[in-house]
Amino acid sequence: MRNEDPNRLDRYYRNPRGLLVHVIRYDREKQRVIFMIDGCEYEQCEPVQRFKERYTRVK
Repeated sequence: MRNEDPNRLDRYYRNPRGLLVHVIRYDREKQRVIFMIDGCEYEQCEPVQRFKERYTRVK
């Protein structure tokens, strides 16, 4: 069995302003997406529903 945290992610999206964001985690308990904005040193978060509505996945 793998010893990985299922809440850890490694995906990229564009925010409504066109900035690249790196999704690093999903908080199941609080239903929010945790991500880093390119060029910012602190983690950011958004409720999962708002994130789905406003952010576009980069393939």
